[in-house]
Amino acid sequence: MLATVCIYTCVCFGLVVFSELTLNGLDEDMNPPKRLRTTEDEAETPPGGRVEGRSAVDVSIVIPVYNASCWLDECLQAVTNQDFTGTMELSIFDDASTDDSRKVVEGWRERLEERGISFVISGHNSAQPRGVGYAKNKAISQSCGRFLCFQDADDVMLPQRVRLQHEISLLHPNSLIGCKVQRIPEGSTERYTRWINTITQEQLITQVFTSHGPTVIMPTWFCSRDWFLKVGPFNEGGKGIPEDLLFFYQSIRRGGGVARVDECLLVYRYHEKAATHSVTEETIWRLRVDFLQERVLSQWESFTIWNAGKQGRKLYRCLNPINQKKVKAFCDVDENKIQKGYYTYEESKQRPKSKIPILHYRDASAPFIICVKLDMTGGVLEENLNSLQLKEGRDYYHFN
Repeated sequence: MLATVCIYTCVCFGLVVFSELTLNGLDEDMNPPKRLRTTEDEAETPPGGRVEGRSAVDVSIVIPVYNASCWLDECLQAVTNQDFTGTMELSIFDDASTDDSRKVVEGWRERLEERGISFVISGHNSAQPRGVGYAKNKAISQSCGRFLCFQDADDVMLPQRVRLQHEISLLHPNSLIGCKVQRIPEGSTERYTRWINTITQEQLITQVFTSHGPTVIMPTWFCSRDWFLKVGPFNEGGKGIPEDLLFFYQSIRRGGGVARVDECLLVYRYHEKAATHSVTEETIWRLRVDFLQERVLSQWESFTIWNAGKQGRKLYRCLNPINQKKVKAFCDVDENKIQKGYYTYEESKQRPKSKIPILHYRDASAPFIICVKLDMTGGVLEENLNSLQLKEGRDYYHFN
């Protein structure tokens, strides 16, 4: 495990960027006493609802825990190292851990109290965990912060995280705020990490249909409690359910913004036991297709699928009949595919079956749905798109 002092050296300085957002008034300032709280029972308040009889704090750090004992010391040490000068609390829900996670957390009681961080922990001892969405909802329901800072038990927040994200959230309370990350072990999920840290502010909105998932990743989320209540709670379907992606899409449906602090504020750990591995590619695919049809294709009269290969044809087959009829062509750079002339979906119930032309991309017309993987063509795809002088979010969307 990396030493904390080494982890804290990764700070990528930059500008703060944000999307178009509406300024809303905030609650009046409150100065509650800082205190330690522990509860052994599950919170019974509605998901996200502030517990009655407790004064609000500025920020609740929300941590769902399941068999995370080997990471918790580093995670909680980072919480105590925050340079935020407002009031904070730590809200933990233990989702039936079978290791000594609860014991490790309890061992931080005195240090949290000395730091002035309120502390509440609950959980359950059922035979099986009930899932990340359930644990997050419980941790939120027992908390009382005006703002919610989501933290995974296996990750480490850098000292300025809460302060910088809180500053942006005060101005943009109807947004999900993210940040840049350092991935460990170094080199793991290299393309994904590069995407997280380099997409532009506009692409935080336009690239929500890609297979990478939310354009600000869940372990970096920070938002107002009011916004969470308007959008949430998280789906509690359990293992295999991408509760973060479902919430992210719903936030966009509600008119929410997406923003990113352009500094590295989180050390994001990759390991095989991460909950994200329980979600299948097909589950993500179906959700993405539905959201693409809802948000984009429903607004277009016709469009071209960029990629006449496996991924492009799969997208076509998964579209509803109305949107299948809107596909005027496939386009590609592969001459072998282009020479075939057209694509026919053999299992189609339409009679006669449609023959979709396959064109060279220079002979095709916008708008396009791009089904070619980003960052995998040595810049060729990007050069081809630039040669057509197209604008992302108007003339094309990535679906890869």
